[in-house]
Amino acid sequence: VQLVDSGGGTVQAGGSLKLSCAASGRTDSTPAMGWFRQAPGNEREFVAAISWDGESIYYSPSVKGRFTISRDNGQNRAYLQMNNLTPGDTAVYHCTTGSSSVALQLERYRYWGQGTQVTVSS
Repeated sequence: VQLVDSGGGTVQAGGSLKLSCAASGRTDSTPAMGWFRQAPGNEREFVAAISWDGESIYYSPSVKGRFTISRDNGQNRAYLQMNNLTPGDTAVYHCTTGSSSVALQLERYRYWGQGTQVTVSS
C-alpha cells in the first residue's frame, strides 16, 4: 500500500486546512486509516482515526471539536478537515493505515505517507 499525503500549507491562527490522503496498491489492507503528526523535537502523536465503515472514529483530546476525519472508500482516500487552527497544531501530518482496527498507537499501523507540513502562524 502506498499513501500520498497532501493539502498542507501555512495559515494564520483561526484558519482552516483540509488534508487528503490517497491510497494505492492493496487497498483492501486499509481497514482503518488515521492521521498522526510530528512537531520538531517531539514524538509522532496520534491525531485521529477512522474505521473502514466510518462507524468508529477517535480523536486526540487536543483536536476534538476542531478536526474532522473522513474517508471515501470508492476513491481510496481519507481526509482531515482542520478548523480553528492554532500555532500548537504546527507539525508534519502523516496519513497511516494497515491496522486491522482503529488504534491510537502508531505501532499498530503498517503503512505511512511521506507527510505534509502544516504551519500555523499567530
